[in-house]
Amino acid sequence: MHIPRADALAKHDRAMRTTPHPYTWVVLVLTIGLMLSDYMSRQVLNAVFPALKAVWHLSDAQLGSFNSVVALMVGVLTLPLSILADRWGRVRSIVLMAALWSLATLGCALSTSYGNMLLARALVGLGEASYGAVGPALIMGIFPAHLRSSLTASFMAGAALGSVIGMALGGVIMAHLGWRWAFGTMAGFGIVLVVLYRAVVTEARLAPHRIETACRAAPGRMRLAQSARIVFEGLFASVSARFAYLGSGLQVFVGGALYAWLPSYLNRYYGMPPARAGVMAAGFVLINGLGMVLCGMLVDRASKGDPTRKWGIALAYCAMSALLLAVAFRVPDGTLQLVLIAAAMFVVSGTNGPSGAMVANVTPAAIHGSVFATLTLANSLLGMAPGPFVTGFVADRIGLHGALQVLPCVGLVSMLAFALGKRYYAGDLERARRAHA
Repeated sequence: MHIPRADALAKHDRAMRTTPHPYTWVVLVLTIGLMLSDYMSRQVLNAVFPALKAVWHLSDAQLGSFNSVVALMVGVLTLPLSILADRWGRVRSIVLMAALWSLATLGCALSTSYGNMLLARALVGLGEASYGAVGPALIMGIFPAHLRSSLTASFMAGAALGSVIGMALGGVIMAHLGWRWAFGTMAGFGIVLVVLYRAVVTEARLAPHRIETACRAAPGRMRLAQSARIVFEGLFASVSARFAYLGSGLQVFVGGALYAWLPSYLNRYYGMPPARAGVMAAGFVLINGLGMVLCGMLVDRASKGDPTRKWGIALAYCAMSALLLAVAFRVPDGTLQLVLIAAAMFVVSGTNGPSGAMVANVTPAAIHGSVFATLTLANSLLGMAPGPFVTGFVADRIGLHGALQVLPCVGLVSMLAFALGKRYYAGDLERARRAHA
């Protein structure tokens, strides 16, 4: 493996201590804005579930498949497309991806059958496929390493906020203008953001602010990023990273199922009209996004002296969310249940920030695009893809309430994965440091 020159590493270390330039904050806001658009386009569907179920006479499994096909496309394509994005240029790739998912969302608005909608949703997934990896990689490249948990959590919080807007605004628009306009509005917002991003963010403007510039400039490191064999070795050589991928994906299963089905749960069991159910579910997702950021900040603060604390805190988030959900779906419908669901939503995605930091800390900076692609793949194939569909499949047999009672079991398995990963993290971290020495 190539060892960077001492002067290159010295420059790199000095860059890591610099204060971020104001332009980098603008890039961060716009990149999170596109994540917002991404999840507005993805989650508006949940608010219109009741309308689609009535119009096309769909089962819960079919409704869940609209969410799952997006996550499936993301999971299958995120790694190869992210590797291509590293070569082709992250900014150009981001613009192309955002344009595609926005146009595909417009296609959802024009769908006339289950098959049309499924195809349009698959194209949404194609557009979103590597954004969850390329976006964080771009951000990590222009901010200091000690902010990684906070930055990852903030980026993922854009997903939560986008889900809030998609659900709440989608439900309101559907109530007044119909479900097609709900999709159309999200598509229009995305197109506007694409134009703005293209005008403001360019590779040339980013170049002076790249923290990893010195290391990336070395020819050997460029070969590393472009060698599939070495990339895959870097991705999976760390045992703790493998468990982080697994634990993160399983915990996303729980959050993804809640995102998809809370509007329908409120509609069916509380008798709320779809618009109100969408707004209330959006409130839960807003709590989730707030928790994601605050939990990520807590991890950064608590793990300054001991990086292994990230794992212990992730374990705590899994345990707390599993316990709260187990109790919530076993108490009668009412205020107490809603409070417990809100508390669970606050911590259920708390593992997102530390998971990103865990895998970034034990892998080479040159392959962080691929690292986050792999994390996105795990979150998609283990979490977002099966979560809504499996929950809908079970709901068709034992009811939605019964299906949601099973979710805490998945959270316990996620906790086990983080517990196993913690055992190897200190050694993997030391090996990563020696490799860059």
